[in-house]
Amino acid sequence: MSDKTNENLIAQQQDVVISVKNLHKVYTVGTERVIALAGVDMQIRRGEICCLFGQSGSGKSTLLNMLAGLEKPTTGEITIFGKRIDKMTETQLADFRRNNFGFIFQSYNLLPALTALENVEMPLIFKGAAPETRKKQAIKMLHYVGLKDRIKHKPTQMSGGQQQRVGIARAFVARPPIVFADEPTGNLDTHTTYEVMDMMSAIVKKRNATMIIVTHDDEIAAYGDHIIKIRDGKIVEESWRDASTAAAE
Repeated sequence: MSDKTNENLIAQQQDVVISVKNLHKVYTVGTERVIALAGVDMQIRRGEICCLFGQSGSGKSTLLNMLAGLEKPTTGEITIFGKRIDKMTETQLADFRRNNFGFIFQSYNLLPALTALENVEMPLIFKGAAPETRKKQAIKMLHYVGLKDRIKHKPTQMSGGQQQRVGIARAFVARPPIVFADEPTGNLDTHTTYEVMDMMSAIVKKRNATMIIVTHDDEIAAYGDHIIKIRDGKIVEESWRDASTAAAE
């Protein structure tokens, strides 16, 4: 093996931010055992938009919850930034999520009593940012997502697309290296879906962040650099978008 090949392999390994080995998740429902994940092995690299693609009940949302530390696996390993999150306590996981993850939800999950600005400030409050600093950063993100005229509006005063833009601003405001998006366009019309996907993709690429998207939609999966197809709790196909095609776009 040449020195250059060795260097390339080392560089690829260093770019791995998430590594999963032999991951299983089994739920007990009454007297039955329901297998949600059945031996998943995968790696996700820095800067990738990774789509977990599959139909309802395939296990894709369970896998996202495992990666985000929201649920514990039955068996298997999940390593993120070199740390075994499956071994962490709930307190350790909470700290790890706060410092490394952003979240975008299908139902937006905005706090209805708060304005767009106050919703976007929330992650910065949890990180202990000073009031003026978090306000400045939140306003900057709201401007970036095209909501400079909606800063003082509450969720009920905004359309679904505008609410999801607030959700995007909230997810990215603390500059997390990893963002999880669970069916982020499921409640949006087609035109707004493309706007939201274009916006999220642009932020991820600009910051060299990593985004993991759960979807059952082929058109959403097309935004992915790395597509993992899941069926019955197993990875049945894995593909990567050609680098030359991505560059041409």
